[in-house]
Amino acid sequence: MESAVQKQKDIPVVILCGGMGTRLTEHTTLIPKPLVEIGHKPILWHIMKHYSRYGFHKFFLALGYKGDHIKRYFLEFYSLGQDFTVSLKNGEVSVLNQKLVEPWEVHLVDTGQTTLTGGRLKLLEPLLRGGTLMMTYGDGVGDVNLDKLLAFHYEMGGLVTLTAVRPPARFGAMEFDGNRVCRFKEKTKLSEGWINGGFFVMEPQALDYIEDDVLWEHAPLERLAADGKLFAYRHEDFWQCMDTVRDLKYLESLWESGNPPWKTW
Repeated sequence: MESAVQKQKDIPVVILCGGMGTRLTEHTTLIPKPLVEIGHKPILWHIMKHYSRYGFHKFFLALGYKGDHIKRYFLEFYSLGQDFTVSLKNGEVSVLNQKLVEPWEVHLVDTGQTTLTGGRLKLLEPLLRGGTLMMTYGDGVGDVNLDKLLAFHYEMGGLVTLTAVRPPARFGAMEFDGNRVCRFKEKTKLSEGWINGGFFVMEPQALDYIEDDVLWEHAPLERLAADGKLFAYRHEDFWQCMDTVRDLKYLESLWESGNPPWKTW
């Protein structure tokens, strides 16, 4: 019987990278949101590093808006990570002191400029070889324990497991005794309610719930829930999306602190 580590090496990770990032236009007029940088590295790199830390090295990137920028990033990933010599006589390039690079296999697939999340996932189906797969969004980071997530998915026996997170609070909270403030709590995260934080695990049969070009988060997940095939892995620790400039600045401040909570490698 295969070990969990052996299985993980074969499980593909789909990352949705096609959105237009309309709430981050200060950056996304020039580059796609997954290439917006935190600490001089694209958020996409941070996400992939987290998966790689747990032994997931095979990635399928569903491209759309400005997808050519992401293709170019990976085409140049190896060469720009090396020191090299260029002969201006004949254009020959030789690598100096070859540096270690990521052990990733990256499949870059154009899934359309305006395709919805479910449609992007469905278009990748022929490439995913019919086994368990993981999927997340190209604009959110977290310290999700992927070993525990995968084990939970297999234990539940459903078709889809999503990672449920507490939404970050935008404002502080107060409790009153009459007009007197008896408790004040600075903004951290909401104490009630859960939202979809990405970091999915799914079985190939889940893709049968996608009909045409639809939002994955609407009809497919609603039908999976109605059929009792959708489970939630509750993640109480760090998670943060990058929807706005405010979110980006917050993530940058965490990185600059020297100990960002999503850095598990």
